[in-house]
Amino acid sequence: MKPNSGTLVINIMNGGKAEAYEGIYQCTARNERGAAISNNIVIRPSRSPLWTKEKLEPNQVREGDSLVLHCRPPVGLPPPIIFWMDNAFQRLPQSERVSQGLNGDLYFSNVQPEDTREDYICYARFNHTQTIQQKQPISVKVLSTKPVTERQPVLLTPTGSTSNKVELRGNVLLLECIAAGLPTPVIRWIKEGGELPANRTFFENFKKTLKIIDVSEADSGNYKCIARNILGSTHHVISVTVKAAPYWITAPRNLVLSPGEDGMLICRANGNPKPHISWLTNGVPIAIAPEDPSRKVDGDTIIFSDVQERSSAVYQCNASNEYGYLLANAFVNVLAEPPRILTPASKLYQVIANTPALLDCAYFGSPKPEIEWFKGVKGSILRGNEYVFHDNGTLEIPVAQKDSTGTYTCVARNKLGKIQNEVQLEVKDPTMIIKQPEYKVIQRAGQVSFECTIKHDPTLIPTVIWLKDNGELPDDERFLVGKDNLTIMNVTDKDDGTYTCIINTTLDSVSASAVLTVVAAPPTPAIIYARPNPPFDLELTGQLERSIELSWIPGDENNSPITNFVIEYEDGLHEPGVWHYQTEVPGTQTTVQLKLSPYVNYSFRVIAVNEIGRSQPSEPSEQYLTKAANPDENPSNVQGIGSEPDNLVITWESLKGFQSNGPGLQYKVSWRQKDFDDEWTSVIVANVSKYIVSGTPTFVPYEIKVQALNDLGYAPEPSEVIGHSGEDLPMVAPSNVQVHVLNSTLAKVHWDPVPLKTVRGHLQGYKVYYWKVQSLSRRSRRHVEKKILTFRGNKTFGMLPGLEPYSSYKLNVRVVNGKGEGPASPDKVFKTPEGVPSSPSFLKITNPTLDSLTLEWGSPTHPNGVLTSYILKFQPINNTHELGPLVEIRIPANESSLILKNLNYSTRYKFYFNAQTSVGSGSQITEEAVTIMDEVQPLYPRIRNVTTAAAETYANISWEYEGPDHASFYVEYGVAGSKEDWKKEIVNGSRSFFVLKGLTPGTAYKVRVGAEGLSGFKSSEDVFETGPAMASRQVDIATQGWFIGLMCAVALLILILLIVCFIRRNKGGKYPVKEKEDAHADPEIQPMKEDDGTFGEYSDAEDHKPLKKGSRTPSDRTVKKEDSDDSLVDYGEGVNGQFNEDGSFIGQYSGKKEKEPVEGNESSEAPSPVNAMNSFV
Repeated sequence: MKPNSGTLVINIMNGGKAEAYEGIYQCTARNERGAAISNNIVIRPSRSPLWTKEKLEPNQVREGDSLVLHCRPPVGLPPPIIFWMDNAFQRLPQSERVSQGLNGDLYFSNVQPEDTREDYICYARFNHTQTIQQKQPISVKVLSTKPVTERQPVLLTPTGSTSNKVELRGNVLLLECIAAGLPTPVIRWIKEGGELPANRTFFENFKKTLKIIDVSEADSGNYKCIARNILGSTHHVISVTVKAAPYWITAPRNLVLSPGEDGMLICRANGNPKPHISWLTNGVPIAIAPEDPSRKVDGDTIIFSDVQERSSAVYQCNASNEYGYLLANAFVNVLAEPPRILTPASKLYQVIANTPALLDCAYFGSPKPEIEWFKGVKGSILRGNEYVFHDNGTLEIPVAQKDSTGTYTCVARNKLGKIQNEVQLEVKDPTMIIKQPEYKVIQRAGQVSFECTIKHDPTLIPTVIWLKDNGELPDDERFLVGKDNLTIMNVTDKDDGTYTCIINTTLDSVSASAVLTVVAAPPTPAIIYARPNPPFDLELTGQLERSIELSWIPGDENNSPITNFVIEYEDGLHEPGVWHYQTEVPGTQTTVQLKLSPYVNYSFRVIAVNEIGRSQPSEPSEQYLTKAANPDENPSNVQGIGSEPDNLVITWESLKGFQSNGPGLQYKVSWRQKDFDDEWTSVIVANVSKYIVSGTPTFVPYEIKVQALNDLGYAPEPSEVIGHSGEDLPMVAPSNVQVHVLNSTLAKVHWDPVPLKTVRGHLQGYKVYYWKVQSLSRRSRRHVEKKILTFRGNKTFGMLPGLEPYSSYKLNVRVVNGKGEGPASPDKVFKTPEGVPSSPSFLKITNPTLDSLTLEWGSPTHPNGVLTSYILKFQPINNTHELGPLVEIRIPANESSLILKNLNYSTRYKFYFNAQTSVGSGSQITEEAVTIMDEVQPLYPRIRNVTTAAAETYANISWEYEGPDHASFYVEYGVAGSKEDWKKEIVNGSRSFFVLKGLTPGTAYKVRVGAEGLSGFKSSEDVFETGPAMASRQVDIATQGWFIGLMCAVALLILILLIVCFIRRNKGGKYPVKEKEDAHADPEIQPMKEDDGTFGEYSDAEDHKPLKKGSRTPSDRTVKKEDSDDSLVDYGEGVNGQFNEDGSFIGQYSGKKEKEPVEGNESSEAPSPVNAMNSFV
C-alpha cells in the first residue's frame, strides 16, 4: 500500500503469478469518528486458452442448401472477439446471405458456387492479453445442381418456435434470428402488443440482430422475428425478461445533527428481484454493533431521536439481490457549533443594471442556522417577490436597478449564537454604442472612417478593440485607431470586408459591425433611398405606478423622411423574449407618455418607419418593474353549460399574465339558481379556466359570475351571465301527427309541439323518420331504408319530398334537444297515389323480313301504378333522314312482344315506345330497324377451298371467296408445328391467288387467308411441304471431248508403265496381283459402297435428277465444289485415287500406308461418290 494513501498496488512485473492475487478486496478507512468501507473490488486474471485439437472434415453441400460453419472458440476472460478471415488475412465478405452469428458461427442462408474455398478460418482475439488464436481452416465445396430448388425460410438460429432471454436493466439487449432459404429471406422484427422503443432501437448484421440499448423493465415482452421470401415465411418469438441489479432511489446522505435533535437516514433502492436492505455501523453489521439508544432501524430507514455526541458514526447501507449490490456510506455527525459565515466581510459585488445580482452568504453551524437579509445598517428584513432566497444563503435580485445599490447585511443564527456579515452592491449603467459604424462604399486609394461612439458608466473603464472579418486588424500603418473611430488611408481591394468595434468593461461587452466595399470607380451620383436606421439612446423618465415617459434619438432617415415611430414592449417577468405592440407616434415626435400595467417588468424598443419600410428595432431600454395591484378586470367569455344531467360546467377565458396585476392570481366562482336561490354559492379556485358544480337539477337556469383576485385583493364586481345545468333526453313524443299527401311524390306532415318542460334542454327542433313499407303495384316488401328530415326550431309541420308513387309509407316524429332525441310518436301509415311509369326496361327489334319486324320489350322498372297499356309510335326514315308519317298503336299492358306487318321492304323505321297508367304516359324509349331487300338469304363473307402448289422455295396459294365486293385479302403462313407468330403478306387488289417466295426447301408450312376489315374473319388452315433441294447443275467435265482425249492419253501412258513394271517384276519371281489383293484384303480400302462391296450408283452428266438415298451426298443435299473444277483430285489423281484399267484401286501397291493423309487434302475420308463418278471414263 502506498504511504499516506489508501491505494493498494499489486505489481507482478518482477515475478509472481496473477492467479495468486485473484479474489475480492475491500478498503476500510477508520478514525476516532468511525469507519467507512468501499465497495467490493473483484480481481480476476485474464485468460486466453488455446483451441482444442479437432479433426475438421471437408463440407460438401449442394448449391442452394444452407450451411453453418461452427467456430466454437475457447472460453476466455474476458470473452474473445470473433471474426472470419482467409489465408491472405482478408476478412470474408458478409451479406444478407452470409453472416456471422453472435456465437461466432458463420451462417449461409443458401450456398452458391462462389462459396467454394478451402480457407474458411475462424479467429479469436483476446484483447486483454493481446493474443489472437486461429482455428484450423475449414473446407467448403459446393456441388452444382441444375435446376436449383427454391425453398421457403427455415430458422437456423434460434431453433424451435419460442425461446427465452434474460437481460439486466441498463445493459444492451441483443436478439438474433438467422434463416435459411432460397431466395435469401429478409428478416423483420416486431414487439407483440407494443412498439419497438424509439431512439434506442438499432438493427445490425443485415437486420438479423435487434439491438436495444439501455434496456429497462418496460422493454420486457415478446419479440417476434419474421423471415420471409417469395415462397413463404416463418417466425420465432423470444420472450424477454428484464431483471435489474439494485439501483438507488434515495441513497443515504451525510447528516449533521446537534445534541438533542432528531433525524433519519433513508436508504431506498429498487431492482428485480426486490433488493434486500441491510445496515452496518462503522463497517460492522448493525445487529452486532454496540447499541445506541438514540437510533432505531425500521427497514430501509434509521430513525435518530435525542442524539448525543457519542452517536456520531459512519453508517453503511447495503442493497443486494442475485444480480449485484450497492453500498453507500453516510456520516452522522453530532455536533454543537454556533453559526459561522464563510463569505469574506465587506465583499464588493458589481453588476450592470437590469441584470441579476447574486450576493453570497456561505455559512456553517449546528443546528443549521437560519439566514436573514437586511438592506442598510438599520433596514428592515428583505421579503417579497423582488428577491429570491436560496438554501445556501445567497440573496438573488432578479432585476437589479440603480436604486439597488447599497450595503446588504446577512444574519445567521441558531440556538447557540448569532453572527452577521455585510457586503456591498454597486449597480452600473450598461455600456451602449450610440453611434454605430455604417456601411461604406469607397473607391480605391480613397480614405474611409468608421465611427463607434459609446456611452458607459463613468466608474467603468472601457477598452475598444477593432476587428476585420472577426480577426485582428492588419499590421499596417494605413489603419489609424482613434478614441471613437477607425480610419483607413489609401484604401486597397484587400481592405474589403466587415469591420467590428468591440467595447469591453469588467462587467459587460457590446459590439457593432459595418461592411466596407471597395469599388474601382466612383459610384454614379444618385440619391439612395433606404429604410431608416434604428433609433438609439432610449431613456425612461417620470416613472409612476401606471405611466412612464420614453424618449429616444432618431437614426439616419436615409433620404426618406420618417413618417412614424412604433413602440413595442417586453414583459420580462411573464413573457421574456416576446415583444408586443404598445403604441405609435408621428415621425416628428421623439418622446411619448406610456400607460403601464401593474406587476410588469417593462422593456421598450422603438422602430422607425418611412416610405421604404421599417427600420431594425432599437436596442431595448432599461427595465422598469411596476408595483403589484388588484386586478383591473375579470375573466371574459363566462359560460355555464352542463355536461351531464346533474351538473353545471362553468368555463371562462383566463387573464393573461400581465392582466393579473400581481402574484397569486385566482378566481372566485359564484352561482345561484335563477328565481329560486337568494344566496350565492362561491368557491375560490386556482389559475384554471373551468369549475364543475355537481348535484344540480336537470336543465334549470343559473346566474353565474367569475371574479379575479390576487394577493393584493379582488377585481371589480363582475357582471352576471345566465347558464343552464345539464340537459337530459326529452320525455314525451309529439302528438296528433297528421299526414296530407299532396301528390304522388310529396306529402306534408303536421304535429303538435311538446310542452317545453318535457324537453329538458334547449329545443333544437323535430326529426321526422319515414320509410317505404311496400310498392302497391308489386305487393313485394323490400329492405327498409329509413330516411330522416330535421326541422329546426319550434316548427310544427314539414314537407316530405322524393316519395315513390303508388307506395305505402310509415313515419314518426321525435323532438330533439342538445342531449339527443326523445321517444318516437306512434307510426303513421300513408299511401301515395299513382304516377306516370318509367320507360320500358328495354326494346329489341329482331327477325327483319321484307315487310315485317318483331318487337320485344320489358316492363318498366318503376311502374308507379297499374299499367293500362303501351303506346307504340313509328315512322319511316328516307335516305336524307327525313321522317315520314307517324303511326300510333296501343298495346295491352300484358303483352311483351309484337310483330309489325305490311311494312315497306328495305326501309328504315324509327320506333317510340312508352307505358301508361291511369295518370298518364311515362318517358319513352326509341329504337331504329331496317326491313330487308328480298327473300334471298344474306351473303355472309366466306373464304374456302384454299389450295397450294409448292416447289422448292415458293408456293402458289389460291382460294375461293364469297362475300361483299372489293375485299382486300392477306395471306398468313408459318412453319407447321412452330409456336412462332404468323407471317403476313398483303395481296394486291382483289385477286384470289398469291405466290409465297423465299421458302426453305423440304419444310412443312401452314397457311391461311383472311380479309382486311373483317375482324376475326379467316379461312381454315392448310398445310403443304416444299420440295427437296436439287443437285447443282454443274457442267460435267467428264462429257467434254477434250477431257475424254486427255484421259485416254493418260490411261495409255499408265498402261505402258504398268506393262514395263510387270515385265521387270517377272524377272525376279512371279507374284500375281489377284493373290496379293486376296491376301491383303482390308475393309477400309474396299470400294465405297458398304453393303455389297461395289461402287455406289451415280448419274451421268446429262441426268439432273437428285441422287438416290444410297449415295453419300452432303447433308445439305448439294455437291460441294472444291477450289477448282479442274483439280486432279476431283478426277481421282490423288495418292489414294489411283486406279487400274479394270477399275480396281492400285494405291495399296504404291508403298504408302492407307491412313496416311493425302497431300493437299485436309480429310482422310474416301472421296465423294460424285467425284468418283466423275473420274470414270
